Amino acid sequence: MRRTTSRLLRGIALLSALAMGATACGGSDDDSSGQKAVSAADIQAALKKGGSVTVWAWEPTLKTVAADFQKKYPKVKINLVGERSGDKHYTALSNAISAEKGVPDIAQVEYFAMSQYALTKGLSNLAPFGADKLKSKYTPGPWNAVSEDKAVYGLPMDSGPMALFYNKKVFDKHKVAVPTTWDEYVEAARKLHKADPKVFIAADAGDAGLTTSLLWQAGSRPYKVDGTKVKIDFADANAKKYTDTWQKLIDEKLVAPIYGWTDDWYRGLGDGTIATLPSGAWMPANFETGVKNAAGDWRAAPMPAWTKGDKASTENGGSALTVPALGKNKELAYAFVEYANSGDGVATRMKEGAFPATTAELQDNAFLNKKFAYFGGQKANEIFAESAANVAPDWSYLPFQQYAQSIFNDTVGKAYVSKTKLADTLKSWQDASVKYGKEQGFTVE
Repeated sequence: MRRTTSRLLRGIALLSALAMGATACGGSDDDSSGQKAVSAADIQAALKKGGSVTVWAWEPTLKTVAADFQKKYPKVKINLVGERSGDKHYTALSNAISAEKGVPDIAQVEYFAMSQYALTKGLSNLAPFGADKLKSKYTPGPWNAVSEDKAVYGLPMDSGPMALFYNKKVFDKHKVAVPTTWDEYVEAARKLHKADPKVFIAADAGDAGLTTSLLWQAGSRPYKVDGTKVKIDFADANAKKYTDTWQKLIDEKLVAPIYGWTDDWYRGLGDGTIATLPSGAWMPANFETGVKNAAGDWRAAPMPAWTKGDKASTENGGSALTVPALGKNKELAYAFVEYANSGDGVATRMKEGAFPATTAELQDNAFLNKKFAYFGGQKANEIFAESAANVAPDWSYLPFQQYAQSIFNDTVGKAYVSKTKLADTLKSWQDASVKYGKEQGFTVE
């Protein structure tokens, strides 16, 4: 989703101002507000007493989860506020935290934005509630996104292990093998476009999420964060794997200059002119609703490897439920978060199409053996589950990642519309991010 810079800045400025005096995110048993340990008995007592919990979240499956939770605990009222998403959601949350008024008891926060809110003490450390005991329940990528040392700032709600979705009908028609490496991907792009100039291997007009995901998979770690100390470097050898490969696709005009989630994008996925889509495991539901006419044409495959035989995977998307530090009814809030993301709510959400972040569900036979009618009866979850297991857990986002992504098209995007090389535009993105970080009080290398 493309985000609007002007809207982002209002929320980012508030948080970054707070960050000037912040220290590292975690490292203590209690959070900075002095939260004492909360026992299971304390939580049960709160549920028995009852009360109201306000949840700001756009995830549609939570509506059913909230209804089920209220049936189980009739004295608890879940007020689900779900009309905002993206920049509107974060601007509202940041404004509420800054004003210390109207802060929700629970807030959905995407993984890329977690460190920003944790660093500025906007989120409660859930370890004193027992969240730290749940680490083994989750796959490495999502857990790494919500935790820092001994602190846990949310429970993963879903995950986005990546796969390569490809149009089998198009590949079969032109007798092109499905690529297993990125070098093979470039060759497949050439063959498909030569066979039919209307066919492109993918659509890409500049996407910050895809770029960071591919860098992650390649082994690049451009962001290193230690509290308010930040290092940004897009020039390592692993980043070069990505820039060298993707530059070929751009130079040879093998990717369609179409932004994701537009009418042209959906049309291309439907008529076969966009032949593949590297995306998260949450994508199948979007195929089913947005590209109905291509049912049966598409399949899922493992992400191409940067080195043949390497199974390293990556994440794209995903979010957690958090308990803002200024929220009320924290025992009730944590009870709902755990129910939704670790308890009975997980199965409920999966039935409605959510992709889990929990290992038990990912290893469940019924889940793995599910046949996707849209993908010609393929057991696609087998591919997604393997991808989730192979995600390297040491990826970091900037504590001002929202801002960085908002300027992506103004920097890296130039590689798609001019002769400026991708590596040079990444340097521009780096320089602009460094400048912004310093302006906001971060120590940036």
